[in-house]
Amino acid sequence: MGAGDAAIIGAGVIGRATLERATLEDVARAAGVSLATADRVVNRRDGVRDKTIARVEAAVSRLGYRADPAAARLARNQNFRFLFVLPSGANSFMTMLGEQVARTAEWLAAQRAFIDVEHVDVFDADALARVLEGVLPGYHGVATIALDHPRVRAAIDDLTDRGVPVVTLVSDVPSARRLHYVGIDNPAAGRTAATLMGRFLRGRQGVVAVVAGSLSLRDHAERLYGFNQVMAREFPDLIMLPVVQGRDDNEQTLAATAALLRQHADLVGLYNAGAGNRGIAAALQQAGRAQETVWIAHELTPHTRRFLLHGDIDAIISQDPGHEARSAARVLLAYCSGDRLVADQERIGIDIFLRDNLP
Repeated sequence: MGAGDAAIIGAGVIGRATLERATLEDVARAAGVSLATADRVVNRRDGVRDKTIARVEAAVSRLGYRADPAAARLARNQNFRFLFVLPSGANSFMTMLGEQVARTAEWLAAQRAFIDVEHVDVFDADALARVLEGVLPGYHGVATIALDHPRVRAAIDDLTDRGVPVVTLVSDVPSARRLHYVGIDNPAAGRTAATLMGRFLRGRQGVVAVVAGSLSLRDHAERLYGFNQVMAREFPDLIMLPVVQGRDDNEQTLAATAALLRQHADLVGLYNAGAGNRGIAAALQQAGRAQETVWIAHELTPHTRRFLLHGDIDAIISQDPGHEARSAARVLLAYCSGDRLVADQERIGIDIFLRDNLP
């Protein structure tokens, strides 16, 4: 075999490695160094001569080598375990989020990282704090739907002190030393709901009711802040009623909405900053006021989709539970692996759905 044949074979190996994703072994072979030396160079560890570093880096560039974190963890017999703390109950969006966490766990397992899930009543600050306080050694990160409460904040800070990063999911606790918040800009979501409400009610007068799960949940409180901001500034002819809280429970929300409808014959608009939408739909239908009341809701679920199609809900402000589950996992994995995050990839967008643009 001549030199030309060797060059062709060498080029074929390089081309195949590039197409199939070059390994660290390919880099070591191309640079003429040991696997251990190539590993030291790629991971920026000391003890390698400048000329050798240059040869390895040239091979990395030529082969298009990218480190495989999962393979590196396999070589070190290293894996990570994360705990996701999700709400108990029948909240449709949270059920969807749980399903997406399960799907994310399948992807994460290939990265040698694993997810456990624990459900708790997130409206109960003591119950949520007990779960966070009781996180066992061996977990490398926690993602939680958070309640903005002193004991919950302290539990998050304690985990951080233990070296366990915490990602808040959907609802934030910004004063705690959490690593990252995964969720939409909730004040902006509330302002968006108010703009839609005011435009849908343009020319009409009356009162607008607001329902929340709990003002202790920061996402609900921030949505209401944004909603009130725009309504007061841009639509002063519409009178805002005090907020009623239904704990995202359909029966409690049904009772609260039915009371509002009985007390206010001039109720023309309703904004639900949380869940419990089946309760609102039932109250509006029982009162015969489903079609005349402008109703803005949150989260595209099978139930809100049906209400939107039937004309009960006028618009839905939504967030993608799959994106949120994957983002929380990526943030924790990147932190534990020392990898860089792509900020734009982790930004959760606000979706607006009308009957005409349902996916």
